[in-house]
Amino acid sequence: MTVDTLPPRMRIVRHPLKYRLLEVRKVDRITPSTVRVTFGGEELEGFCEQAPTDHVKLCFAEDGAELPVEPVVVNDTWMDAPVEPITRDYTVRHYRRDTRELDVDMVLHGRGVASSWAERAEPGMRLGVLGPRGSEVLPMVHDWYLLAAEETALPALARWLEKLPAGVRVIAFAEVAGPEDEQEFRTATDLTMTWLHRGSAPAGTTDLLERAIRAAELPADGLGFAWVAGEATSLKPVRRYLRRELGLAKEQVDVDGYWKRGVENHDHHEDEEHEHA
Repeated sequence: MTVDTLPPRMRIVRHPLKYRLLEVRKVDRITPSTVRVTFGGEELEGFCEQAPTDHVKLCFAEDGAELPVEPVVVNDTWMDAPVEPITRDYTVRHYRRDTRELDVDMVLHGRGVASSWAERAEPGMRLGVLGPRGSEVLPMVHDWYLLAAEETALPALARWLEKLPAGVRVIAFAEVAGPEDEQEFRTATDLTMTWLHRGSAPAGTTDLLERAIRAAELPADGLGFAWVAGEATSLKPVRRYLRRELGLAKEQVDVDGYWKRGVENHDHHEDEEHEHA
């Protein structure tokens, strides 16, 4: 590979770190397992988002409390404090600057703090939102894209499909429990979309995404980019396949563990397997 053909690198664009206490304006059950919560408020003035994987930390209240603990932000840095907020990472699904509304899709899976909150969410409730801290911006100049995700990463998958250039070749896979959990995505790309159904198997326990990616007929020519997100442990063989067996350069692969089975609040930023550059 010559210098002229090196893949473009992802760059990080930092945003001012701000905490916002927002009010729920609307709640929609878009599939049996996914709730779309629309937040609003004047505090959304200045909210920044620009990349498919942009995410915020939702800050939840302690049991018995009405409002979450506010994180301590000093000089654009989240500082340690005696009492920290309960946080979970969520992708920005939509942000409408004109109406100052933020959509976040929340998967209902068990009795965790976020899932339990989403189950009972209704207009008028308030929740803390921190970030986004930054955007991972990839020049969208590739000839083709391989995208794969399970439920927790479907909002980011949808954003990829909405933001990629018209007519570009995209091969996409999405794993959900069954056909009732499939979603409609808007895109101007040349998309081949395949839904994978795991049935009664728990999320994060199957190799459906790996097998689909291995069997995919990817273009033989041109510069490609692969983005895959979901349960961290199940994605390790996917990363090895894309890098070692398929031979994609590290700049062409972003495999991100959004969550990890058995870990309550997995931080994908600290995942040693999370590889962009």
